[in-house]
Amino acid sequence: MRDARERAAACIGAQSREIIFTSGGSEADNQAIISAARLGAQGGKKHIISTAFEHHAVLHTLDRLESEGFEVELLPVGELGTITAQQVAAAIREDTALVTVMYANNEIGSILPIPEIGRVCQDRDVLFHTDAVQAAGHIPIDVRAQHIDMLSLSAHKFHGPKGAGVLYARRGIPLTNLISGGAQEGGRRAGTEDVPAIIGMAAALEDACSHIAEHHARVSTLRDRLISGLLQIPNAVLNGDPVNRLPGHVSFCFDGVEGESLILGLDAQGICASTGSACASSSLEPSHVLMAIGRPRELAYGALRITLSSENTDEDVDEILRAVRETVLHLRSRCLQKGDIPVRMTE
Repeated sequence: MRDARERAAACIGAQSREIIFTSGGSEADNQAIISAARLGAQGGKKHIISTAFEHHAVLHTLDRLESEGFEVELLPVGELGTITAQQVAAAIREDTALVTVMYANNEIGSILPIPEIGRVCQDRDVLFHTDAVQAAGHIPIDVRAQHIDMLSLSAHKFHGPKGAGVLYARRGIPLTNLISGGAQEGGRRAGTEDVPAIIGMAAALEDACSHIAEHHARVSTLRDRLISGLLQIPNAVLNGDPVNRLPGHVSFCFDGVEGESLILGLDAQGICASTGSACASSSLEPSHVLMAIGRPRELAYGALRITLSSENTDEDVDEILRAVRETVLHLRSRCLQKGDIPVRMTE
């Protein structure tokens, strides 16, 4: 475990004593945000800044703090799904306890300007946390150079085992324990450690970080070809920043198509994907991320999220393009025949 801690720390430019092993990103997010809030409240600071499209591990924790009297300000992210350091600077107040902004969005893939935001927070003496679950192992992270005080990551996002994660907390930041018990993790996280999972996570993170440049070049090429092909489908809309996005992340909305039906159609053809939609039922809310970037409700229900890795091939992309196009057109044809969904076709 000492070796695993040192290896994980080296991957993000931290010291080994600043690494706390957790059960995953959600626990790490919770502990970071609650710790910063409690620390701020001691000095009369109860204002927290975040964004409107954070992961629910962050948003639900902020809801809890809001019910306890904290003021939460969610910055708008715009159509490309990002914010600027200037937005953060303008929002910071004398009573701001924490800024928590995700490194990259899990649904649409946009990468946020974390180093710039970190510098603003450092200059204003405000703690800065980033949920880097989607980014760790895929883009370079250096907590010192990027002015990050706390960071969350999860092993399964870089081919490590599920149920293992890391909270990085800069030395000197007192943490609030979420779990009471023994003195594991330097007294900062009680509970018997899952040693095999921790070792596997460190090995996977080290492997991913050592090949970032190589994998980024290869996977980005596959991603761009997939995006280009999907844009040829009538009424297809790319979600997220078209340039500044995760190397293997593709997110689309297809007008006139229900996302869950699209996922089921692809699954039947051996293609694993997900939808940004909350549920197949139109009585439930669509993805809060897609709503935050301004997608109309009916379009947000037709979301498709595909992630690629270095193990994928050009042939995989060809097969995905064929299957998505055929499935989308088939579903639209059925809806038109039934008269269920108005489809604005361009061809």
